[in-house]
Amino acid sequence: MTGTYPALLAAVAPVFLVILAGFAIRRAGWLTEEADGSMMRVVVNLLFPCLILDNILGNPAVEQLGNVILAPLVGAGTALLGFGLCWFAAPVFGVRHPVARRTFAFTVGLYNYGYIPLPLIQKLFPPPTVGILLVHNVGVETALWTAGLALVSGSVAGGEKSRWRRILNVPTVAILTALTLHFLGARWWMPGVALSAVHSIGAAAIPMGLILTGATFCDQVRFLSWKSSAADSIGAALLRLGVLPVCMLALARWLPCPIELRHVMVIQAAMPCAVVPVLLAKHYGGEPALALRIILVTSALGLLTIPLWIQVGLWWIGG
Repeated sequence: MTGTYPALLAAVAPVFLVILAGFAIRRAGWLTEEADGSMMRVVVNLLFPCLILDNILGNPAVEQLGNVILAPLVGAGTALLGFGLCWFAAPVFGVRHPVARRTFAFTVGLYNYGYIPLPLIQKLFPPPTVGILLVHNVGVETALWTAGLALVSGSVAGGEKSRWRRILNVPTVAILTALTLHFLGARWWMPGVALSAVHSIGAAAIPMGLILTGATFCDQVRFLSWKSSAADSIGAALLRLGVLPVCMLALARWLPCPIELRHVMVIQAAMPCAVVPVLLAKHYGGEPALALRIILVTSALGLLTIPLWIQVGLWWIGG
């Protein structure tokens, strides 16, 4: 892998172009909002589990306990770090109203852990690293549906049973199942035709997810408002694309862990805000307009900052 900025930008740009394609086909009316539910169910319940199986079965990196045990802990810990730091920093940027402060902390604190980092890791690192990202994301999901949901709602919204039901979603169950099958040697006794089908189906997960992300941006952009102070957007960019990457890269440098997990931390450190906060802010008492503005600002700037942070991160951890 060439770690120069132009080479990394060339790796990042196609991801954003696919998102832009999703935005464009929604605007053109080729992909309707009514189709989203069906497409999302296919992605979550079929494509993504196949992607997970394809990248975990027979993955030598999963043999290292440092990856399997530490990866979800790092995922949960970095998300919690983001929530906490952004909660305390929010007033510095004029975000003092309780609802706005909760939304700001939740949105800025949660990095994009799925559809943007997955294709980048596939392009930049050996195949085993993708499996470690997926295991890492179990921890992120846990932090999202427990501390994150409580933060944006200002309560214990939904109750503990509801929270655990959200954590134990289809992708998480698929990861746990894939790990079990891996340690049972499934890669070696499953029929080759089945493994080939799993690979083909899983390959569609990322482009489909990115297209749906672009369509979601198109749906929500009509609610966007720039009337309020720009301070919150500037603060979000400084925190998500400046302060938090430094914290996460420091962890990647000094945490004793396998190289695959270090690479995952470098990619996650570079990420803009995740998309899911705008939906949860809408349904759990946050400010979706604020969340959307922050997501769009950090995503737009991310096209330029992601290659920079990856370059710095790889140099910092020694490649």
